[in-house]
Amino acid sequence: MMERKVSIAELILIAGTRVALGAGIGLLLSDRLNDDQRRAAGFALALVGGLSTIPLAMGLLSQRSPDRDEIRPAA
Repeated sequence: MMERKVSIAELILIAGTRVALGAGIGLLLSDRLNDDQRRAAGFALALVGGLSTIPLAMGLLSQRSPDRDEIRPAA
């Protein structure tokens, strides 16, 4: 299993993008606002949540584990 070290700031950013994406999808599916308001807010939140997740995920996945041993061929 690979381990990654995540700072508190990174964790907050990741959680924030998930919240924005979820809120956007929730607004798209709800009937509380009129159609134009609901679509505008829902698409904006979903777009911000989805697009901001991509660079965060790429940065997190590209990190190397600090205590991971390199596999080297035998000499």
